[in-house]
Amino acid sequence: MTNFPKARIEDYGFKNREWLAPLLKWVGILFFVLMMFMLYLPIIIIAIQSVNSSVVTTRFSTFTLEWYTNIFNEDELLNAIKNTLMVSAIATTLATVLGTFFAIGIFHLPKNKRSGLMFLNNVPILNADIVTGFSLMIMFRFVMVLINMIVQLFNPSASISIFGLPTLVLAHLFFTFPYVVLSVVPKLKELDANLVDAAADLGLKPMKALIYVVVPAIKAGIFSGMLLALTMSVDDFVISFFNTGAGYDNLSIWIYGVLGRRNLTPSVYAFSTLLTILTMVGLIGSQFMNKKGKTNK
Repeated sequence: MTNFPKARIEDYGFKNREWLAPLLKWVGILFFVLMMFMLYLPIIIIAIQSVNSSVVTTRFSTFTLEWYTNIFNEDELLNAIKNTLMVSAIATTLATVLGTFFAIGIFHLPKNKRSGLMFLNNVPILNADIVTGFSLMIMFRFVMVLINMIVQLFNPSASISIFGLPTLVLAHLFFTFPYVVLSVVPKLKELDANLVDAAADLGLKPMKALIYVVVPAIKAGIFSGMLLALTMSVDDFVISFFNTGAGYDNLSIWIYGVLGRRNLTPSVYAFSTLLTILTMVGLIGSQFMNKKGKTNK
C-alpha cells in the first residue's frame, strides 16, 4: 500500500492570519473609543464651561454653579428660552396627536396607497432644511397677503403680520410631524391584526377602541416620536430663522445674534447642559418603556 503524504491546507493557498485577530480587535476598540470621544467631546466641553467661573473659554478658573442660577437673571436669554419651550411644546403636542392618528390611518390603507403616503411623509425629512425653511416662508408670506387683502376690505388702514409664534409653530409642526409617524408605524406592525376586532366584539365603539386599546398598546412608539419631535424642534435653527417674526427669537436664533456681537453669556452653557441631561433622561425613559413593552408582550 502506497503511503501518500498528508495533505495540508497550506498546500491549497491558505495563509494563517490568526495573529491579526488581536490586532483587529484592538483597532476596533480604539476606533470605537475615538468615535465616542469625538461625538461627546463638544457636550463635555460645554458641561465644563457651565461650571467655569471664568468667562474666557480657554482658561478654567474655579468651579461654580453661578451660571445656572444666573439663567433667571438674563432677561433676553430667559425670553428666548420661553419662546423656544412654548413653540416646541405646542408643535410637539400637535405633531404627536396628529402624527399618531395619521400613522394609524396609513397603516390600515392598502399597501400601494400606504407606500405612496409614506414616501410623501419622508420628503420633509430628506429635504434640505434651507429649502424647507425658504419654501415655508414664501407660503406664509402669500397667506399673509391674502389675509391682509380680506382685512383691508373692512379696514383699509389695517395690516396684520402672522410671522412670529403662529408661523414658528406651523413650521415646526411641518418638519416634526413625519418623525412621529415613522416612530408609530413600526409599533403598529407589532400589534395583533385582530386586536381592534376583539375590542369591537367586547362592545367598544371604533373611536373608543382606538383610544383605549390601540393607543396604550403603541405608547412606547408614541413616546419615542414625541421625544424625537421635541428634540428636533428645540434644536432647529435654519427653518426657524426663515419663519420667525421681528423680535420673536427662539434660543438658537438668539445665540446666533449674540455670537455676532461677541457677548455670549456662560449661562447658555448651563442651560445647554440642563437640556442635555433632560434629553438623556428622556432617552433612558424611552428605552425603559420599550423594554417593558417587550417584556409584557
